[in-house]
Amino acid sequence: MLKASFVKYPLAFKKPSGTSRGILTKKNSWLLKIFDDANPAVFGLGEASIIEGLSIDLPSQMEDMLDWVVRHITQPYDAIMAHLTDFPSILMAVEMAFLDLKNGGNRIWFKSPLTKQDQPIKINGLIWMGDKDFMLQQIEDKLQLGFSCLKMKIGAINFQQEIAILRSIRQRYDEHDLELRVDANGAFSTEEAPDKLNQLASLDLHSIEQPIQQNQISAMAELCAATPLPIALDEELIGVRTPQDKKTLLETINPQYIILKPSLLGGFSATYEWIELAGEMSIPWWITSALESNVGLTAIAQFTSQFYNPLPQGLGTGQLYTNNIPCPLQLKGEMLFHDSSLSWELPNF
Repeated sequence: MLKASFVKYPLAFKKPSGTSRGILTKKNSWLLKIFDDANPAVFGLGEASIIEGLSIDLPSQMEDMLDWVVRHITQPYDAIMAHLTDFPSILMAVEMAFLDLKNGGNRIWFKSPLTKQDQPIKINGLIWMGDKDFMLQQIEDKLQLGFSCLKMKIGAINFQQEIAILRSIRQRYDEHDLELRVDANGAFSTEEAPDKLNQLASLDLHSIEQPIQQNQISAMAELCAATPLPIALDEELIGVRTPQDKKTLLETINPQYIILKPSLLGGFSATYEWIELAGEMSIPWWITSALESNVGLTAIAQFTSQFYNPLPQGLGTGQLYTNNIPCPLQLKGEMLFHDSSLSWELPNF
């Protein structure tokens, strides 16, 4: 008979990490295990990872809902998933655990080039918000490691300081040598966004993620239609559930890019719906982790590897924590590898 269990796994940042929503020092994740009680040593593993203030999952209800999953794990899969629609991170955890169990409980969620052919994934280097010196040091560190694509979070310090930082990079590296992405996390008002986009566009940036807050559909559509700088939707996709609603959103806004975070979108099946629609509309996309532990990050990397997407992916978060879970996923410079000589060191639960 199928059984399940879960454990809370709080993650601690090595350094406080700044976003436009504030400073992150820790975040909560939960690990979910599904197994047959006749052979409990073989189990599927999933992760429910939330970012408070961004995920729609209610933090106060996470453990009650995970307990519901444990008590109802023998129900039909579709019935379980239908009950979890307000908890996209738990949807992902359940989907992950069943995929892993189906594949033998070896932490192979997707049999993809990453694991089968040792084909690495190119990622962007993430530059966290902070004071000017802190941001410049991060940039220098990433450049020394050989990154050819940097993503800088903006919107928390003085905008002209951020422009100055970006300009100093451009004085050293042009757009052919270094791709620069910025992520505003909705920090601009609708009134100021056009002017700020014009200033940013003069720096030959690749794109800007979510310049204004989500759920301003008309304003975002107008920005995307007139922008001098390609816009990537990110938070805008959160909470959009049905294929028809997804299609309507993309048709209405017509963005230059979309960014996919499986933990925030309801798992891999939900993410695949976005990928299919984006393909039909010729909208390029890339996948980004949402501060998961190495459990969720590895599953996302395996999923991503299936698509041979040439754009640098946003999967460089595995080294953020002091207590991340050791695993075969390894970062070397800007390339994410699966090192089959390394093993998982999972907590007991």
